[in-house]
Amino acid sequence: MVPAIELSPGVSLPQVGFGVYKIPDDEVGAAVRTAFDAGYRCVDTATLYANERGVGEAVRSSGLAREDVFVTTKLWNTDHGYDEALRAFDRSLGELALDQVDLYLIHWPVPSADRYVQTWRALGKILADGRARAIGVSNFGEEHLARLLDETGVVPAVNQVELHPWLQRSALVDFHRRTGIATQAWSPLARGKLFDNETILAIAAKHGKTPAQVVLRWHVENGHAVIPKSVTPHRIAENIALFDFALDTDDLAAIAALDAGRHVGSQSRG
Repeated sequence: MVPAIELSPGVSLPQVGFGVYKIPDDEVGAAVRTAFDAGYRCVDTATLYANERGVGEAVRSSGLAREDVFVTTKLWNTDHGYDEALRAFDRSLGELALDQVDLYLIHWPVPSADRYVQTWRALGKILADGRARAIGVSNFGEEHLARLLDETGVVPAVNQVELHPWLQRSALVDFHRRTGIATQAWSPLARGKLFDNETILAIAAKHGKTPAQVVLRWHVENGHAVIPKSVTPHRIAENIALFDFALDTDDLAAIAALDAGRHVGSQSRG
């Protein structure tokens, strides 16, 4: 049902995944199970979210084959450095109680610590050892990505960044395309702040869809992967019901005109 982005031979990232930021560990299992029932097969967590244990339990108890579920987690800022990153990954894998993750990301580059290249080398070892099927980064700018490429030659499979119609980041997305990095959007719905935007509302009315579905469809048509988050069952289902309509050229042009460089999430962590 959901298209996938090929990260490497045999590793496919579903274009629509389920985000679990700020869902407590004792509640995340029910949300993930609802997402699986709705058709999601990708779950995005992180050390910071403190719910890896619940995510792992939901994956293991889902009745789905492990190879049919794509699990992402992320290394937190306090774990930068080669040895520190390896230990952090061990902890995450232990919390998830899985043998392998599908994607492991550096959550923020933390340039003030100047350790993200060492951390990236550790992720390279995790990949080589088969403990992650793909490795990538989150919240990296072009300068951070260029340094990784220059100093290690290893291209991140994914860069997960804040991206939505108010913050379209065309230069960064173009860099991703030129270097073979998949673009994944966090806060793809601008935390719901776009839902009363006149342009989005008009396009939603035209297609008989919700504002969220229009924005997520815009992402999909632009080749982005997305990880919308909700704990409301009907919204979880709506957020993946994107493949029975398409935006036309007028819709895409109208949404392109919304770009204002406007952040709704954290802009920097170190």
